[in-house]
Amino acid sequence: MGVSRRFALLLFVAFVSFQLISASDDATILYESFDESFDGRWIVSEKDEYQGVWKHSKSEGHEDYGLLVSEKARKYAIVKELDKPLSLKDGTVVLQYEVRLQEGLECGGAYLKYLRPQGAGWIAKEFDNDSPYTIMFGPDKCGATNKVHFILKHKNPKSGEYIEHHLKFPPTVPSDKLTHLYTAILKPDNELQILIDGEEKKKANLLAADDFEPPLVPAETIPDPDDKKPEDWDEREKIPDPDAKKPEDWDENAPMEIEDEEAVKPEGWLDDEPEEIDDPEATKPEDWDDEEDGLWEAPKIDNPKCETSPGCGEWKRPMKKNPAYKGKWHAPLIDNPNYKGIWKPKDIPNPNYFELDKPDFEPIAAIGIEIWTMQDGILFDNILISKDEKVAESYRETTWKPKFEVEKEKQKAEEVAAGSDGLAGFQKKVFDLLYQIADIPFLEAYKHKILDVIEKGEKQPNLTIGILVSIVVVFITILFKLIFGGKKKVPKVEPSPTVAAESSSNQESSSGEKEEDEKEEETTEKEQTAAPAHLKDIKAVYSDFDHTWKRCWVDYCGHS
Repeated sequence: MGVSRRFALLLFVAFVSFQLISASDDATILYESFDESFDGRWIVSEKDEYQGVWKHSKSEGHEDYGLLVSEKARKYAIVKELDKPLSLKDGTVVLQYEVRLQEGLECGGAYLKYLRPQGAGWIAKEFDNDSPYTIMFGPDKCGATNKVHFILKHKNPKSGEYIEHHLKFPPTVPSDKLTHLYTAILKPDNELQILIDGEEKKKANLLAADDFEPPLVPAETIPDPDDKKPEDWDEREKIPDPDAKKPEDWDENAPMEIEDEEAVKPEGWLDDEPEEIDDPEATKPEDWDDEEDGLWEAPKIDNPKCETSPGCGEWKRPMKKNPAYKGKWHAPLIDNPNYKGIWKPKDIPNPNYFELDKPDFEPIAAIGIEIWTMQDGILFDNILISKDEKVAESYRETTWKPKFEVEKEKQKAEEVAAGSDGLAGFQKKVFDLLYQIADIPFLEAYKHKILDVIEKGEKQPNLTIGILVSIVVVFITILFKLIFGGKKKVPKVEPSPTVAAESSSNQESSSGEKEEDEKEEETTEKEQTAAPAHLKDIKAVYSDFDHTWKRCWVDYCGHS
């Protein structure tokens, strides 16, 4: 490298560092690099349920330290109080941190809780799941759950109740073992941005009913809880015709199938030959003891004589459809003259309704990690709370990005060394694309089924193509239904038989999951109405799919 290039590089690093330090002085509320031990600065919960051991540990392959989840199947809780509470009501606030899932993440959380001021007498070593928070942010993955949470706890000024408001259609969690950067930006105009590795994955409005469930601003009216359906209210649109009579020649007992009387036994049928015979080449094992093992019998094989004839054994006439079969008689349906429509309670003013120009956030007084996870090797690092987006960008460029680039290169080299670069790259592109499909808002009702199939495919990479075909078939089916209408039901996304067989023992369905599946069997009118608004998402993903499929095919198979 020439002297001028070295000088330019040093000048750039110095400039970035100066910008970072000067900006941090005014805008950084908290920055935790974990370069030093966390003892004394972070307080580990002393509650009995939190048995997980936190460690100050290096990130694998780096000299950089972080806060490590060191044991599997444990609950963990640790907290750090801010010097003074941070108000979220004025200006921009950026929440950012790094997570590396060094052993992957099959079931567990890696999110942060931004705590509001606690009640009188609260001490940090009593931090637990019940410690109230203002925001919960970060990745969570287990079973059907695969999302980067963003949850607000907001106080209803009318009822005084704190309510959790969940971001709708959050992005999914990256599936690799690299260090990823999670950023949430809250802006004064009520805009929320969620970034992963500096790339915007979600934009929402904090007050928009379409972006949070339940919405921060309640509905002006609600169904009257005291309104009851009249006893004589008839909701049946169709009824059996009371005047209809079963035809006299209608035989409900006629079988569905009968013997084909016209069938004739094929010539050459070997009536006296069995379909299976003793294997003539089988011999009784030398160590076989008739008294202990029982009477030895030769194993059976297919009778070779049957292979050259129409059939063997007793011939029976085949069955055919019974032309007289009509089944159970039912009266035809007619319009119900007493039909009054589907009953709904009348709307009344919502006693908890209020108007809001901006969220009435509680301040952030502490930051905590309170998780339950089946995985170890979860490493937290470079936790930042700032009032300036540029500070977050600077940390992204100087602390996260260099590590990420090293990890990517190492991963690529390992794939090449293993001789699977083409296949692994193809599979990663496929699964990245499938996660994009799962993130399409109008597919929310199908999301947990799609993610379940994707996860099975990631565990069995040899089935990548089958998984891809399964998801694409479902995607196209839904698309056709949306375009051409019809009665919309949620199709069942099933993996290939091999996937299902190998994974069935690990999947247990609870009564709650069954109820959820039943609810998803019918797409709601609201979802049907909203679907066309997301056609741009379909076009975008289809374009990505078309490009990725062709690119992967060229890279992997060498064909265009």
